Amino acid sequence: MTDVDSAAPTCLARPLPGEQDTPVCAATRGADGRPLHAAALKFFWGPMDCGKSTMALQMNYNHARQGRRGLVTTRIDRSLGPRVTTRIGLAHDAIEVTDDLDLRALVRDRWADGERIDYLICDEASFYSVAHVEQMAELVDHDDVDVFAFGLATDFRSCFFPAAQRLFELADSVARIQVEVLCWCGREGLLNARVVGGRVVREGEQVVIGDTVPDAQVRYQVLCRRHHRTGDLGPRD
Repeated sequence: MTDVDSAAPTCLARPLPGEQDTPVCAATRGADGRPLHAAALKFFWGPMDCGKSTMALQMNYNHARQGRRGLVTTRIDRSLGPRVTTRIGLAHDAIEVTDDLDLRALVRDRWADGERIDYLICDEASFYSVAHVEQMAELVDHDDVDVFAFGLATDFRSCFFPAAQRLFELADSVARIQVEVLCWCGREGLLNARVVGGRVVREGEQVVIGDTVPDAQVRYQVLCRRHHRTGDLGPRD
């Protein structure tokens, strides 16, 4: 063995948060037991009613029960409060993402207070800003924080939400949620139609709060592409 072979390996990792005076080698693990530099930005998407928020809460549960510590964030949840809610009755307190919230500062401030943060659950991510998505990517790449984002891909006009488009561009993995939502005709539901006064509307603000219940003033209905294009909401009672 040469002197070069026996030399100590070069440490390529950055120090862990709170351990700035103690370099940590890339072969070691973080406080949550996972290898350093294993974090990823993952985007899970699908139309309304496919279970995005349910999956977000399940993801949080799965990681927390293994001893990892995370934060749950949301924006414009159907409850109009700082909570992640689901149509099957599950709910979880969350941090409301506002325009001026910096996700990087959110995590780093918690670290400064001695709290360990291993991951973020970002529900309703399509309503975040593009800047928030860039912050997610920085948390993954610079701080080894996993980010799991859940949201719609397209709006009521079948156009990308800006944040969703950026997630498609930046995420390490993008997965369509496999819970199948059906159009009234039985075909797979792909698109979210905005319904006002019993008619599909094509113009208006990109984000308008509504639900899928029939008596809502502004409601949304998942349609196949064919019936989204024609505005056909199906048989009326």
